Amino acid sequence: MKPFLKWAGGKGQLLPYIIPKIRQYITPQARFHEPFVGGGAVFIKLNHKRVHINDLNRELINTYKVVKFEPGPLIEKLKEHAASHSETHYYRIRALDRDKGKFQKMTRIERAARTIYLNKTCYNGLYRVNREGKFNTPIGYYENPNIVDEDNILAVSDYLRRNRVKITNLSFKSAVRNAVKGDFIYFDPPYDYSDKGFTTYTRQGFNHYDLDDLKECSDALIHKGCYVLISNNDTEYVRTLFDDNNYEIDTLPATNHTVSYDIEEIPANRTINSKGDGRNKVQEVLIFGRKKQEIPTSKLSRQAAIHY
Repeated sequence: MKPFLKWAGGKGQLLPYIIPKIRQYITPQARFHEPFVGGGAVFIKLNHKRVHINDLNRELINTYKVVKFEPGPLIEKLKEHAASHSETHYYRIRALDRDKGKFQKMTRIERAARTIYLNKTCYNGLYRVNREGKFNTPIGYYENPNIVDEDNILAVSDYLRRNRVKITNLSFKSAVRNAVKGDFIYFDPPYDYSDKGFTTYTRQGFNHYDLDDLKECSDALIHKGCYVLISNNDTEYVRTLFDDNNYEIDTLPATNHTVSYDIEEIPANRTINSKGDGRNKVQEVLIFGRKKQEIPTSKLSRQAAIHY
């Protein structure tokens, strides 16, 4: 079983770092939350029985639901795309979301098949939309694109149906609202590129204000007793944001900060950039957040008395 989509910025190469960290802390009773699921490499590799996957990308989430509940009709529709695949067919299918009325009349199976077909045949698996939310990635010229990965679609469908996998289309904050103590949350938001970079995964984009909200959300989750893991680029903004001194929950006194973040540097290859000099190793970070091991108040009092 593997992701049924190829995804720019996917976490396949980081799995050896991500999966052991999750397995170290998650229990069978806890739920694993992935609010920016994307291609799903992490939750699929983890193979946990209690999972909540979410994404703000409506077409992506529709595709996950169709894979879960209607894999047979989806596979048949993908076979039709495979038989018709050409540059003309690609741009005709891509243009369907330009006509709002026509697009709304498409069935959920037709929309899911369109998502997978475009994903497997567009340039570099890059899901990109313009400000109107229209898919605008050009065709990728592949000799034999794997449009119909039938066995894998059926395997993922079986996993989604056999386990307690919840699928939602919400903001990342709404998606983790019901997380409880012991749950593990993996955040993989669009990466920080300071003043440039890949921000058009959804038409809303993702900027420093959103990253600030994610940090605040992470602090609150950890304070509740959840574990949080975040992946991002190794930028000054990210490092400063997740410094332990940058922690604010208004209801807590300054001496009772309980959140701690460990930042681990990870080298990774990124190939989103179409220019050769942008397709090199970049430095990424994995940021693990959990509660600090606090010294009981009574012991602090005794230590203070002895010291003075």
